[in-house]
Amino acid sequence: MKVGCIGLGDIAQKAYLPVLAVQPGVELHLQTRTPATLERVGDSFHLPDAQRHADLDALVAAGLDAAFVHAPTDVHPQIVTRLLEAGVPTYVDKPLAYELADSERLVELAEERGVSLAVGFNRRHAPGYAQCADHPRELILMQKNRVGLPEEPRRMILDDFIHVVDTLRFLVPGQVDDVTVRARAEDGLLHHVVLQLAGDGFTALGVMNRLSGSTEEILEVSGQDTKRQVVNLAEVIDHKGQPTVRRRGDWVPVSRQRGIEQVTLAFLDAVRAGRTLSARDALATHELCERVVRAVDERLA
Repeated sequence: MKVGCIGLGDIAQKAYLPVLAVQPGVELHLQTRTPATLERVGDSFHLPDAQRHADLDALVAAGLDAAFVHAPTDVHPQIVTRLLEAGVPTYVDKPLAYELADSERLVELAEERGVSLAVGFNRRHAPGYAQCADHPRELILMQKNRVGLPEEPRRMILDDFIHVVDTLRFLVPGQVDDVTVRARAEDGLLHHVVLQLAGDGFTALGVMNRLSGSTEEILEVSGQDTKRQVVNLAEVIDHKGQPTVRRRGDWVPVSRQRGIEQVTLAFLDAVRAGRTLSARDALATHELCERVVRAVDERLA
């Protein structure tokens, strides 16, 4: 099974390549336009020259069975279009694109061609978050905060807050009837944003503060007088009277803790089985992010 990896930045090197490189039956092919990076990463995985490619056409010509796209978001539309038109099942880092129209076009193209398209919402597969789906969820609160990183709204929301948006969508226990956005921005930079989703019997709040004083990610789900809290994807605390703490094992790899190993293997299993994956649900997350962007832009106007 020939699997291509396009873009060899930190996320590829630290999270995805260590998983892909040890899968039985996977012949790994790398592609980047940076020769020094291609040589260094190729050497680190002991890949022959035939599995290192300087351009996308050469990679596609190798006869890929699947591809992982970890290139910058700005070039996602052209790369994913090329892969889908070549009939290559494609997994792409979130977001699909910065503009909703581009994301819609890519999903429609995948459906027209009958080719799998998957978007990397790895938190749905993270063990701590997956366990929250089995807990009462009358109230959901997720915070993903940073230090000193106010940013242009569209990039902040599509590159980072999208994880919060998708996790809320994954965990809400029913149909969302009300969407509310609050934000603070100054000089064109978004400082913090709050998204509220509400429905019959539940409320979900997503918060991102880029001037928080702390880099942290905390998820809480509560209901029926119990609460489950996940801290930085590594520590699960159950509250029912006295708290019970479960920590990530010392030997559990970060890629498994963050759900990257699981989502990678799920995609490869689908390709092997000939199952076509749809990105329609991922597109719904992009649509909600666009709604957040527009609400923030209205406040800046």
